Amino acid sequence: MDVDALRCSCRRLWRQSLRTAVEDSGSYNPLLGILMRALIVAFLIVDLTSCATTSRHQFAEPAGDWQIRSGQLLYRNARTTLIGEVLVRYSKNGDFELTFSKGAGVTLLALRQDSSFAEIKGPLVRGGWLGQVEQAPQRLRGWLNLREKLIRAQDRPAVRYVAGTETFLFRF
Repeated sequence: MDVDALRCSCRRLWRQSLRTAVEDSGSYNPLLGILMRALIVAFLIVDLTSCATTSRHQFAEPAGDWQIRSGQLLYRNARTTLIGEVLVRYSKNGDFELTFSKGAGVTLLALRQDSSFAEIKGPLVRGGWLGQVEQAPQRLRGWLNLREKLIRAQDRPAVRYVAGTETFLFRF
């Protein structure tokens, strides 16, 4: 088959497909179908992720009757050892906040928690998590158990807590 014959058959095929598209009033455009599928997928992603990232839970704001303790925290797990400044605040109702930082303005972890709900964020916990305490990922359980340990040990100058491979040593 020579090049001219090939060109002619390609033109004939193109004209035939164009005529078919005109005959059915252009009711199907493959590009439009792809665009519609992409929009549907994008809306589904936004819808599903917005449920995971927005919370209707209201944490209590720190007030004048909250206890405040500041000091140092030595945190150790199987791969990391960190020493930094820690600020702990808690109320008589069991509302709890913990901020662990390294140097001025470098927050490694921020934790807000009440009896059933928690929000934990920062580079030390790989971004963060928000939700019911009993549904927390295993990797965050040590941090979430600190609330009970620190509120119970409110008068002690040092608190040590071990959870699996993690060790928390507080000095106030």
